[in-house]
Amino acid sequence: MSLPPTEPQLLPLLGGPPPERRDAARNRVRLLDAAQELVERCGPRAVTMDAVAAAAGVGKGTVFRRFHSREGLMAAVLDHSETEWQAAVLSGPPPLGPGADAWERLLAFGRSRLESTLLHAELIREAGHSGARAGGAHAFAATHVRYLLTELGVTGDLPILATALLAPLELPILDQQVTIEGFPVERVYDGWVDLARRIIGRP
Repeated sequence: MSLPPTEPQLLPLLGGPPPERRDAARNRVRLLDAAQELVERCGPRAVTMDAVAAAAGVGKGTVFRRFHSREGLMAAVLDHSETEWQAAVLSGPPPLGPGADAWERLLAFGRSRLESTLLHAELIREAGHSGARAGGAHAFAATHVRYLLTELGVTGDLPILATALLAPLELPILDQQVTIEGFPVERVYDGWVDLARRIIGRP
């Protein structure tokens, strides 16, 4: 018999950086800070490796050695935002964080994930395959949703049910509904809440 899922732990999106020298670590932080500032000021699409190198005061080769490609750099910036979001789920204020009942936390999760995906949509696109948002980030989110479903007494194939709840919050689905079909965000969220109620069996 498998054990019920527990509250997830922080999962780095990119699997965590390899051990690095102190000066390399300082360069990495400096580059990420510069990239984050440029993303916030100019938008992800306008950020180049040259611009990041200049803003960080290092050579362009240093940026390539650290992140290998522009996609890799954007993925590292995305990883930072994902880590902050995971921390809010694990230890932030309720209802997203601990302290609220499981249903309220699930509702807060759905809204927060929806808003986070839309907020970082361009960054997710620019990170491309290097972003691996469906890897570490999905594993964390799936574990959290399974944990909440267990707390709510849901039975059945919890991994599949968790995936059913997560899929509408991912960018390809939101692009189709919000960008192409023009659904208001509140309609998308209300539909997600309806799906959650049906899965949980809540009136």
